[in-house]
Amino acid sequence: MREPTPNDLGLDPARESPYKGKTGLRRVWNAFNYSIAGLKAAYLCEDAFRQEVWLAVLLIPTALLLPVPWLGRGLMIASVLLVLVVELLNSAVEAVVDRVSLENHRLAKRAKDLGSAAVLVSLLLVAAVWGCVLIGGA
Repeated sequence: MREPTPNDLGLDPARESPYKGKTGLRRVWNAFNYSIAGLKAAYLCEDAFRQEVWLAVLLIPTALLLPVPWLGRGLMIASVLLVLVVELLNSAVEAVVDRVSLENHRLAKRAKDLGSAAVLVSLLLVAAVWGCVLIGGA
């Protein structure tokens, strides 16, 4: 039995988005270019992302130079990169909320506050991981 395709389910990806019909290497190349465009936009338009990039530029080489075990070093670097991932997602949520409406609405505020809370939690994770590795010698 073969796996169903989107057309079997009455779905046409090409009609949902002109970009959904791309496959293979073309899709990978397009996805890479969209990702680079997103990183550029975040860096140029989002102050918080730019600050966190500079924090990563400082912390990642520091983690590489510290005399800690490789597992601890990896956790330190991963926690810093997670902050960037969460900030990108938070910025995406904020952009969509603002695109839908610029009026004050309790759900829009909640969405933005939740995204901000996620960034805060990721920053606290950096502090916890770095503290555990540096103090506990993990």
